[in-house]
Amino acid sequence: MSLREFIQQATETGDLVTIDKPVDTTFELANVAHALEGRPVLFNHIKGHPGWRVIAGPCADRRFFCMDLGVEMADLLGHLAQATENPTAPEMVTDAPCQEVIVEQFDLRDLPILLHLPADAGRYIASNVVIVNDPEYGRNMCYHRLLLLDGRHFAARIIENRGTYNALQKVDGDLPIAICIGVSQAVHLAASMGPPPEVDELAVANALTPTPLVKCLTNDLAVPAHAEIVLEGRITRRTASEGPFMDLTETMDIVRHQPVIEIDLITHRRDPIFHALLPGGLEHKILMGMPKEPTIFNEVNKVARCTGVVITSGGTSWLHAVVQIDKQAEADGTQAIQAAFKGHGSLKHVWVVDTDVDIYDPAQVEWAMATRFQANKDLIIFENQTGSSLDPSGIHLPGQKSRTAKAGFDCTIPWGAEKSKYLRGEYGRVDLRAYGLDQASHA
Repeated sequence: MSLREFIQQATETGDLVTIDKPVDTTFELANVAHALEGRPVLFNHIKGHPGWRVIAGPCADRRFFCMDLGVEMADLLGHLAQATENPTAPEMVTDAPCQEVIVEQFDLRDLPILLHLPADAGRYIASNVVIVNDPEYGRNMCYHRLLLLDGRHFAARIIENRGTYNALQKVDGDLPIAICIGVSQAVHLAASMGPPPEVDELAVANALTPTPLVKCLTNDLAVPAHAEIVLEGRITRRTASEGPFMDLTETMDIVRHQPVIEIDLITHRRDPIFHALLPGGLEHKILMGMPKEPTIFNEVNKVARCTGVVITSGGTSWLHAVVQIDKQAEADGTQAIQAAFKGHGSLKHVWVVDTDVDIYDPAQVEWAMATRFQANKDLIIFENQTGSSLDPSGIHLPGQKSRTAKAGFDCTIPWGAEKSKYLRGEYGRVDLRAYGLDQASHA
């Protein structure tokens, strides 16, 4: 399903909020979108940018992904895990909506790029997925926030020793890049999953839902045919200051010297819709965290019977996870902890619980820790590990991967213990209407 098809579906379900009043890309649009966070919001009139519309929030709720992919909420994790394990090559087409309009003479400042916060270094695009080709592994798709520098250039935050950075080290000169804005939920999810480098993320997207591709006009890269906007360009050997910018943790990221991208061509759909993703907002958190759940799920299933995974909002939707297992052996909890860290390298803390614990309810997870966990036996600490650059408490040195300590909490029922004493008592259910009360209001 394309972004436009999702907007139509959200209109029919009543989820879409439409703003017809002209709004400014300097703070105003971000502030209005934030006030309506959790809903998809379509801004039909953008001051200074005639002909453009802006959508915020299409990825702000797990329910929207289920709507888009046509799966039930309970089946979403399994659907993502299956696509990660069984990618399928996308169809190549020659006629694509994303190339309906070709713009050779342009000024990037004509795009409705937002200034989000007063402390930001400038106007940023945070919703884009980028596509490059690694000479060794092939196509790679991921996210890089883009700071607008002038009419033809961006500074891109490219994390060291990951896909785009590694590809850049393998070529002489510039690295061709395609920047895609306004893509489907499937493409967003696939770009966030971080599979092994030899796995094509666009093939993962295609396994989620059919995702045809079209070849770029100035390079050999292929992009989603139904993207709203594609910026074709090159990552140069120049650098520029990038940051500060609010990151996932809702703290301001630091200033770094980062690569400069030069844009050669813009293509877009007729009446284009620009996707504005709020830094530190629900879309940012869900797109960062939720796609890591299937990678953790798949790794844990190699060593234990995993029945559920959630990246928690309290852990900034990146640093914390709860893993649910159907415990079959004494070592399952420990092995699940180790596998979870392998499944998501930026994970800092993980809780492992039994199948009777609702992993989406923080109170139940805390209850399991209170009643089933002993720190001298069930706490596993890993010192001096590779961590997340987003964690302000970690150790961050220029040119090196961030370092941190990690901890796992085995909150499962001790193996061989009398299980009954660890189970929660449950009252019987009653029909309150039999007592003259409204069942719904007292559920």
